[in-house]
Amino acid sequence: MTRAIIIAGLAVALGACGTPPEKKTDSAATSQDAAITAKVKSALATDVGARAAANIAVEANHGVVRLSGFVDDQETADRAVAAAKKVAGIQTLKNDLRIKAS
Repeated sequence: MTRAIIIAGLAVALGACGTPPEKKTDSAATSQDAAITAKVKSALATDVGARAAANIAVEANHGVVRLSGFVDDQETADRAVAAAKKVAGIQTLKNDLRIKAS
């Protein structure tokens, strides 16, 4: 009986050795990304308009901001990029906006 318990314990211990450690997130970076996202969304609503801004997704990850979604025309896309560039803390801005087909 004790032999079975020891074997079971060893199996559990050895099984745990093969699992990778949990990835910890940097809460400061996450908070900063959330703040940048909020500031970019606010800037878009102000400079492009609430209706157009609602169709633009904003993602921030360690200072890299990505704009995606559909806009009515190139002018709106350009204004959205210009509005996002005004926000402090952005290291890289990726423009993945698409123009809606007429």
